[in-house]
Amino acid sequence: MAGDSSLKTYRGKRRPGRTPEPMGGASHKGGKRRFVIQEHSATALHYDFRLEAGGVLTSWAVPKGPSTDPRVKRLAVRTEDHPVDYLDFEGTIPAGEYGAGEVIVWDTGTYRNLAEREGRKVPVAKGVSDGHVKVWLEGEKLRGAYALTRTGRDGDRERWIMIKLSDEGADARRNPVSTEPASVLSGRTVDELAADGQHEETS
Repeated sequence: MAGDSSLKTYRGKRRPGRTPEPMGGASHKGGKRRFVIQEHSATALHYDFRLEAGGVLTSWAVPKGPSTDPRVKRLAVRTEDHPVDYLDFEGTIPAGEYGAGEVIVWDTGTYRNLAEREGRKVPVAKGVSDGHVKVWLEGEKLRGAYALTRTGRDGDRERWIMIKLSDEGADARRNPVSTEPASVLSGRTVDELAADGQHEETS
């Protein structure tokens, strides 16, 4: 299965049957590549930015979430590859499990790879290896070009910077992380998802 070996770390951190997260490695073939940004209320609230590439979702954790202001640099920490069927995962990871907390699909859509070298496209997987990724997002909340550049390491984690490039999707006055908190799938925020779960436990 394409990308299956890349999911070894992902599966090693999770226990099937104890977490609702998908364990498969479903690979999308043909058509436009997809992306997702999931708001994750774990030990620390953050946003997981994932690009479909090489049969998996290449992933970064962005503590403050993406910005639409080209002047703002966001820290993005590389995390393990996720299965493609994680694209629409939304729910609560139980206490005691890796990444315990609520997850919503904050934004999703398709993307185009913009990275080039000597007039040729650089595949996203190659860009990740080389430390530079450039994509155009067509999401429900975000649109336009973003660049991610590796800046170093913090232990066994790679530190990257995520920047919005100047184009029609740039807007220094807009702050979608705070003004548009709801899931594009369910319309719920992470707090509402948590409240729903508490209600179900006590009912």
